Amino acid sequence: MADAHSDLKNLQNLLLQKSVKFGHFVLHSGQTSDVYVDCKPTTCNAVAMPLIGRLILQKIRARGWNPEAVGGLMVGAEPIAFAVARESLELPPPVDAFIVRKEAKAHGTQKLVEGIDPMEGRRVVVIDDVCTKGESTALAIKNMHSVGMQVLGAICLVDREMGASDLLRREFGLELESIFKLSELRANSGNALATVR
Repeated sequence: MADAHSDLKNLQNLLLQKSVKFGHFVLHSGQTSDVYVDCKPTTCNAVAMPLIGRLILQKIRARGWNPEAVGGLMVGAEPIAFAVARESLELPPPVDAFIVRKEAKAHGTQKLVEGIDPMEGRRVVVIDDVCTKGESTALAIKNMHSVGMQVLGAICLVDREMGASDLLRREFGLELESIFKLSELRANSGNALATVR
């Protein structure tokens, strides 16, 4: 049986080694920052995937959310949603994954949401990799609402603590959970274990 504390520590080390960079950066929001978080080198890492899946499931269930599926805006949410779906087989009940497009594709079925059908009334949790001000998570929620999904809550891997939680609460009445706060990663940036690959 996996230990949640060990999972958290190992995932933190992987994020600090692979995804957290210090310097001078312009964020997607246009603001400048001395730290940049690109989760994809971690979320696409084979060692990190089961850790992410288990920790997200733990947060979801601690909240009392009971989703049929998890997903979010491409491309940041995709590997996280897939990791959650895979680990839910080991920690039932199973939870499916789906992908939310920024806009409907111009051909075929012109879907905004891919991977599950039917979508109407499905209980879901929205996933994101990094939440800053919350605009990308909000867009995912709007697109999920447009196809009739019932969004129970939101969860991200790293919350930059720059307003996303307030936005989701104000606009949708939804709570944002996170595995890590940026302040936690910053505080522990000198303690990453070089042995984790």
